[in-house]
Amino acid sequence: MLTYQIALSFFGIAVLLALAPGPDNLFVLMQSAMWGKAAGMAVVLGLCTGLIGHTLAVAVGLAAIFATSVTAFTALKLIGATYLIYLAWGAFRAPATATTDGNSKTPRLPYAALYRRGIIMNLTNPKVSLFFLAFLPQFTSPERGSVALQIFSLGGLFMLAAFLVFTIIAIFSGTFGELLQKSPRAQLWLNRIAGTVFIGLALRLVFTDR
Repeated sequence: MLTYQIALSFFGIAVLLALAPGPDNLFVLMQSAMWGKAAGMAVVLGLCTGLIGHTLAVAVGLAAIFATSVTAFTALKLIGATYLIYLAWGAFRAPATATTDGNSKTPRLPYAALYRRGIIMNLTNPKVSLFFLAFLPQFTSPERGSVALQIFSLGGLFMLAAFLVFTIIAIFSGTFGELLQKSPRAQLWLNRIAGTVFIGLALRLVFTDR
């Protein structure tokens, strides 16, 4: 099992890593700005759910495949890039339909769809698996019992840190986005910015090396 000191130090590092600019927090920022705070939280939950998959991959040794196989790594990142381009296309084509109060409780996309976006966004980024593969084992030791159990515990702590940081981003970005939704013109530009960000994330993923 993890000691209190190890768990606390790992959690602190995980918070700092979640705060660092990256694809996931940019994704939360743009989706929250486009669809609102509640929708942003659906994306956050999806991203954190995706981290369960990466934790499991490290615990059972699956993540090592992406570290050793160029084909597997390339295939997964191309799937992720294609999905981001699909989201960009949807953002560019999204109509500007302003709300009367700027705070519509129902997003134009179902929460389930936004939740799935978060999962797919996270799972199709092989860099997350490689990062977990390199990062999590540094805080484990066979002397403290099952390494797999320690990996799952560390993954849970990382998910908690990511959830807290991403929630703050979703609330602030969603609040700003709901103000912009009062103006069809501002919403149109927001959609275009989101599409551009998604394309940028796709290109970054395509040119990512192991």
